[in-house]
Amino acid sequence: MKDQLNRKFQLEKTPKRIISLVPSQTELLVDLGIEDLIVGVTKFCVHPKHLRLSKKVVGGTKQVNLQKIMDLNPDIILCNKEENTKEMIAELETIVPIHISDIYDLEDCFELIKMYGNIFHKEKRASELISNIRNAREAFQLQIKAKEELKVAYFIWKNPWMVAASINFIDAMISEAGFTNAFKVEERYPEIDLNNSKLKEADLIFLSSEPFPFKSEHILELKSKFPEKTVKIVDGELFSWYGSRLLKSYPYFKTLHDETQKVDTI
Repeated sequence: MKDQLNRKFQLEKTPKRIISLVPSQTELLVDLGIEDLIVGVTKFCVHPKHLRLSKKVVGGTKQVNLQKIMDLNPDIILCNKEENTKEMIAELETIVPIHISDIYDLEDCFELIKMYGNIFHKEKRASELISNIRNAREAFQLQIKAKEELKVAYFIWKNPWMVAASINFIDAMISEAGFTNAFKVEERYPEIDLNNSKLKEADLIFLSSEPFPFKSEHILELKSKFPEKTVKIVDGELFSWYGSRLLKSYPYFKTLHDETQKVDTI
């Protein structure tokens, strides 16, 4: 078998003991119907809420307790190129087969869902999930077809201020949401100052609810600098979590359009 980095890994049997080190992938496993096979998760695996109480927490996404992982005797560990560190993955590879995801757009998401369907023999459920996401996407695109595409500056961090630019999944989801990324010409997650010309060109300023916990005080700070712009805290999970959470993304994007439309017409 191969993962999304085209790395080969070998499984002697269908995994029955899974450790997931990526929150969105943990939720995907649950929605594929294999919650009972999960033995270890991270402290950030918050969906579903009860999971951290019923499964062993082995650490975070950047650092884990290797002894806890070994004690769980996993058959496979699920990782992600961006979420987990190379050093951590190198250590984990000495214990058990590792599957690494690498997600930049919706097609990558669908590929991952198919891979999990094959690995865990949940092909039918994986196919249904992909179909449901595609249907939600098509319905949303019809709903916003005639609307003007507004430019968005999407902040992910403060001190320093950082935005999502191109070559990442958030950028793909900004487009999926029917907006244009004001920082499309840059790459990854650049640090910027509030005098950046691209920021001035943005119609909307989105403050992601994660990884930085933006609050109302940050809205006021940016509104004082850009009184003419709409500044809004948005659900970061629905812009950055791939997998089954995508089913909730498109209805949320419709709500965002409705809200920004109302602001524009006042």
